[in-house]
Amino acid sequence: MAAQSSAFPSSPAIRPSRVGQVAVRVHDVERATAFYRDVMGLQFLFHAPGLAFFQCGEVRFMLSKAEKPEFDHPGSFLYLVVDDIQTAHRAMLDRGVSFRDTPHVVHRASSYELWMVFFDDPDGNPYALMEERKT
Repeated sequence: MAAQSSAFPSSPAIRPSRVGQVAVRVHDVERATAFYRDVMGLQFLFHAPGLAFFQCGEVRFMLSKAEKPEFDHPGSFLYLVVDDIQTAHRAMLDRGVSFRDTPHVVHRASSYELWMVFFDDPDGNPYALMEERKT
């Protein structure tokens, strides 16, 4: 689909510049906190009633239960960049993560290969680890 021009001019003051926070729906905040902290190794920030917050680079993750039944389903894929996908995959396997596949090349460019491997958190939210490996 071709990009369409907007009737409104794009202004740096209102254009999003980065992802600031991602809400991840979970069924058990304590169980999810342990997974994101102890298995994935994300930096735990703080708890609030029914919520837990983590930092992943410039993006903050907020774990929460679904506010309404229609929101109670797995979320969109989140792609997490790692420096060494093979090492990250082995470490997470050792911590009990069940992967959908093994690290594999999904794209080859002139200067890099894009590697990915897919898994779910305990609540069925889908994730991928990704590495851009220079060739």
